[in-house]
Amino acid sequence: MLKDLCARLGLAGAPLTRFADGSQPVYAVGDEHVLKLFPGAAAAAGVTEGRVLAHLQGRLPVPTPQVRDFGPYENGGHYVLMSRLRGENLAHVWNRVPRGHRDRLVTEIGETLAVLHSLDPAPLGDVLGPADWGAFLDRQAAGAVAQQRAKGLPAAWLEQIPDFLASVPLPRAPHRSLLHTEVMLQHFLVDPDGWRLTGLFDFEPAMIGDRAYDFVAVGLFVTRGDPHLLARLAGAYDHTFEPPHLLAYTLLHVYSDLPWYLSELRAPAEETLPSLAEAWFGTE
Repeated sequence: MLKDLCARLGLAGAPLTRFADGSQPVYAVGDEHVLKLFPGAAAAAGVTEGRVLAHLQGRLPVPTPQVRDFGPYENGGHYVLMSRLRGENLAHVWNRVPRGHRDRLVTEIGETLAVLHSLDPAPLGDVLGPADWGAFLDRQAAGAVAQQRAKGLPAAWLEQIPDFLASVPLPRAPHRSLLHTEVMLQHFLVDPDGWRLTGLFDFEPAMIGDRAYDFVAVGLFVTRGDPHLLARLAGAYDHTFEPPHLLAYTLLHVYSDLPWYLSELRAPAEETLPSLAEAWFGTE
């Protein structure tokens, strides 16, 4: 059936190679194309990916995949055919990147986010949510303790969550920005010959909302608690967010998993959420 779809798209006979990474099936189709499949339960994410990539085409400082085609697939699913970006996954080579080049790479990421957040998201309003940011925050806050308990967060941390969230005044009607929501090393490509970014991909979880929400993944998965790198990135972005705001959004994030983050990043000696906010999201 996959070969039938490729034939319908004018790519009959092209070799198919499945990528190991990704939450959805993704295939290289020859050397020039990538085909991403979304089963019926994830079809809406496929629509999101296709629409957002088409909206972004040529508008960011870092290349994004160019949409060749997208539409319905078998059993209610969806597909997106896109151009193949060049480069190596930044997460796979980060340990090889010299310190000075890391500074420049996070600068490029900050500049890219600034452009992304400056774009008018209105043309995507029919496929991206949430429509009411305040209501979204209320829903996430109501389930925050249960979500972290299900992930195995110890009681000493769990009992702090309600009061901490109540103490952080997040905007209920922020300026609406287009959000990637998973700005991670894993979603960037880089050319090791000179260490320049060559791609940003995976927009299926995109949203419209407060731009600070995008800095959750930045702090956790790009700068990883390094205050120098976060300051460098924020300088390129031209705005610094308060650490408690970013930790609050960490707890409210759709995919929040505090036990995992605690296992991956340094935790402060004082096991309090305000201390954790400074450890992960503080700048020099």
